Amino acid sequence: MLYLDHAATSYQKSPAFYRAMDYYTRTHSVNAGRGGHSFSISGALGIAKTRESLARLFNISNPDRIAFCQNASMALNLAIGGILSDTTHAIVTQMEHNSVLRPVHRFGNYTMVSADKKGFVSADNVARSIRPDTRLIICTHASNVCGSIQPIKEIGKIAKQYGIPLLLDAAQTAGAYPIDVKALGVDMLAFSAHKGLLGPLGVGGLYVSESVTLKPVLSGGTGTQSDRLFQPVEMPELLEVGTQNTPAIMALKASVDYILARTPQAIHEYELSLAMHLIENLNNIPGITVYGMTEKKNRNATVLCNLAGMDSGGLADRLNDFNIATRAGWHCAYPAHCALGTEQSGGVRISFGAFSKTSDVAKVTDAIYRIAKQHR
Repeated sequence: MLYLDHAATSYQKSPAFYRAMDYYTRTHSVNAGRGGHSFSISGALGIAKTRESLARLFNISNPDRIAFCQNASMALNLAIGGILSDTTHAIVTQMEHNSVLRPVHRFGNYTMVSADKKGFVSADNVARSIRPDTRLIICTHASNVCGSIQPIKEIGKIAKQYGIPLLLDAAQTAGAYPIDVKALGVDMLAFSAHKGLLGPLGVGGLYVSESVTLKPVLSGGTGTQSDRLFQPVEMPELLEVGTQNTPAIMALKASVDYILARTPQAIHEYELSLAMHLIENLNNIPGITVYGMTEKKNRNATVLCNLAGMDSGGLADRLNDFNIATRAGWHCAYPAHCALGTEQSGGVRISFGAFSKTSDVAKVTDAIYRIAKQHR
């Protein structure tokens, strides 16, 4: 199977991660920080080292401001629920994933900033949407549908000007694109471990700057202040409830260190070169339409396309017959498809990863060419 669904999850990880996951599962399947014995202490120290590597990756000064959780969706819920209420207003964009849209919709008071046909949002339109009761601005870094990278630095300046926290959904960019929370003006950063970070499923995280105070969405055991019935207010205990996935979090450090050595910029350029090669090929196949930005600027390695006269699910099924894994449909981001013009049947998403090969482009191009020729 040729795996080209890296926007959903990375399939191939770094060799160091596999070794670390096996080792720590065997030796550190412990409840970190929940006891004074050496096993518990070593687990807590291992998790702390992963925080430190992530802090270097994102240019975060205090690693303890990073809390681990189940995935990016949970991280976004912790941030959104930790700030918003029924009496506050939030700003989101049309390119958001349901991991943002659904928790915001639950509070009911928000403005959705429209995106253009290429999947980009204007920072000026974000500014125009600010109201006196606006308490949070949320923006995806890169679209999980078409790969458009939003003007986060400009939005961050606007957020700072109005004193409104900016929450960045970095599920599609963490590890696969340079992120500097200080330079971007990001107050909170949500990420998953299993995508560009090349780590395990079931691990995510939320960075919260010192300027942001969250109310706890979840409560429970933390291993600290156990004699009290309220959740600790200190990070990361404020957000880390219950037993952590110690082996997986410790193994994540191996992948983050691999990314730091290779650099997110180098990974981005490599993945993007494959995507641009594919777009060039697809543009030469009759009946194929590529959506969003078809130039190299401000995009990542996610490509959205359709074949005229064929449902997106049908094209993905045919590609599966060629042993090529892609994803069709609306990708948990229906408003984004409305912006791109693919709201009727969605689209086929082809996404490359850090370990994709140049030959992968030729294989998927040949398969789509054959399918399109037969369809005619």
